[in-house]
Amino acid sequence: MRNRTRRDPYHKTCFIELTQPTCDVCHQFIPTNRAGFIEYSRHPYWSQKYCPSHEHDNTARCCSCERLESWDTRYVSLGDGRSICSECMESAIMDTGDCQPLYHGIRDFYEGMNMRLDQQIPMLLVERQAINEAFLVEKNNLHHMPETRGLCLSEEQTVPSVRNFDNILLYLILRRPRVGGHQLIGMRTQSQRLTRKCEVTAILVLYGFPRLLTGFRNLNPEVEEGICQVLSFMWLESEVRPAPSSSSSSSSSKKGGKYSNVETKLGEFFMHRIANDASAAYGGGFRAANAAVNKYGLYRTLDHIRLTGNYPT
Repeated sequence: MRNRTRRDPYHKTCFIELTQPTCDVCHQFIPTNRAGFIEYSRHPYWSQKYCPSHEHDNTARCCSCERLESWDTRYVSLGDGRSICSECMESAIMDTGDCQPLYHGIRDFYEGMNMRLDQQIPMLLVERQAINEAFLVEKNNLHHMPETRGLCLSEEQTVPSVRNFDNILLYLILRRPRVGGHQLIGMRTQSQRLTRKCEVTAILVLYGFPRLLTGFRNLNPEVEEGICQVLSFMWLESEVRPAPSSSSSSSSSKKGGKYSNVETKLGEFFMHRIANDASAAYGGGFRAANAAVNKYGLYRTLDHIRLTGNYPT
């Protein structure tokens, strides 16, 4: 027996192999810290275990599901500092045309809740730079998140929307960029002027996120963002946990009309993230809004917000 003395019940190598956890990123045994204890990080939803050092050694993290890149896999770079794993890439919305069926499906969802929106609001898929530029203009009315994924414009601005093409027919051939060498190729942008015709000029969405994630008086951030998060949660729930007797309102946005197990799990993760958000505006706001909706119903809660600016108590 190697590395074993008469005092040891078994040799140290076997003890390590049987008891010491393995890092899901580098696939090595997670080392002990200075105090001699095994210390590792663990994602609260995916249960991915990894060495704490990977949070600071430039290991890529998926911008969608938040999982770290394993050393035996490669994530795709979106070219703006974000990376996306292969599973999330399968359902990523990559151009403005690809986004429209999802957008109309979401409108149908709200129409089914007697919340029809007659205004035709353009939805544009844009790059991070365009989101950031628009954010600087609108920042006085926004409640910033660590990653701004979408933005409603309420005045005239010019932003580059994502258009992908292989030849000169810019307006006719719109398709997803190709993946080459773990990077996106074939993406072009077109400058598009948006003219304000009503309170909401356009909805901007940061490209590269899965389809499941993608005009009123000023409200307290906890109220405004909280009720929006409740509606987002309700839509996600209708997609990944549909009632047995009903079909999803936005089935046209899904490839093949049904979510894969991977995409369903991703939708469950988005719901988990909304429900457990630690921020005051988004997390605390969601929990307060959800409690009000569960007690008084959605429409009574919305009416109370419209009249008072606060949740019913």
